[in-house]
Amino acid sequence: MSGGEVGIGIVGYGMMGKAHAYGYTVAPLMRELPCRPRLRVISGRDKVRVAAAAAAYGVESWVDDWRELIHRPDVEIVDICTPPGTHFEIASEAAAAGKAVICEKPLAVTYTDAAAAAYAVKKAHVLSAVGFNYRRLPAVSLMKRMIYEGAVGQIRLVRASWLSDEFVVPAIPFDWRFDRSMGATTIADLGSHLIDMTTWMAGPISEASGQSATFVPTRSGREVTVDEASSALVRFTSGARGVFEMARTAVRRPCDVSVEVNGDRGTLVFEYARLNELLYGDGDEHPGLYGMRRIRAEHPTHPYARDWWPIGQGVGYEASFVNHLGDLMEAWPEGPWEPDFAQGAAVQAVCETIERAAAERRWVEVTELTGDSHSARRGDP
Repeated sequence: MSGGEVGIGIVGYGMMGKAHAYGYTVAPLMRELPCRPRLRVISGRDKVRVAAAAAAYGVESWVDDWRELIHRPDVEIVDICTPPGTHFEIASEAAAAGKAVICEKPLAVTYTDAAAAAYAVKKAHVLSAVGFNYRRLPAVSLMKRMIYEGAVGQIRLVRASWLSDEFVVPAIPFDWRFDRSMGATTIADLGSHLIDMTTWMAGPISEASGQSATFVPTRSGREVTVDEASSALVRFTSGARGVFEMARTAVRRPCDVSVEVNGDRGTLVFEYARLNELLYGDGDEHPGLYGMRRIRAEHPTHPYARDWWPIGQGVGYEASFVNHLGDLMEAWPEGPWEPDFAQGAAVQAVCETIERAAAERRWVEVTELTGDSHSARRGDP
């Protein structure tokens, strides 16, 4: 630890607030950082619950108004962990106050708001980051690196899915998750992670078609305005083709995420149920070894692995937050941070392209949303 402390203010005390508080707490234990994140304050509307969360998460204080948090002089980074429909307003005001901003995904519920948030941080000259934590799992980062190094050759096909049973039971009462203006679509909520990982690996998406369904149209007597299951066909600017599926109605599928990339020389597969591993098929290997080899993404030469446990112990979901927030703290205060709001807006553009394609039952180009020729930016290796 070579520097001082950096003040963190977390907006929202639910599951994501807890995950981010954990990440800030553990990151300095697992790796050398130039500064130590200090959990100054957490905000939430329910005074009893936010007070309990502050005590449980090791946060020094709490407030019931996020604006008070933003304008505190001891808060240098505002970390937004509230429902998607609140992100744009909080992020924009935090940027205007001169604070660096970290925001959970999706960046906003519309591309217009996401692009405006990206403009707000650019105008204010503050750092920004979106919580696409899955790319920080060692196996996913290794998959990206192997693709960049040519392990699969020229990418031809990409497929990714996120299957959950979150909405299966019709008796689940209405809450913000079923309100598109607050919870965003399933395409944006789940699909944004898939789009982030695949465009990070395979480059920008140029156009999409899609379909969506809502099987339980009302809950607690209120209209459900989100899709419960969606899928899409996409074309990448490179010429590769892709398939996405996002569903919250897959019985006994708790959080089954998979990403597969097929090139002209090989195949790589990540499956979240075995999140410390990759499957790799090398087309140049001897035919007698035909099949897929299993790679344990735990060797010290693999991304992030040297910061964790010895080979064989593995890591879990929580490591993605430790790695993600550790990377951001490592780059503090000069940056750059990755992925930033511009990349978050690019992902939202693809999400909204799929939403429009499903609604209008046609292929839609991403440029119909963005008005330019680039739908996403490829990250550095």
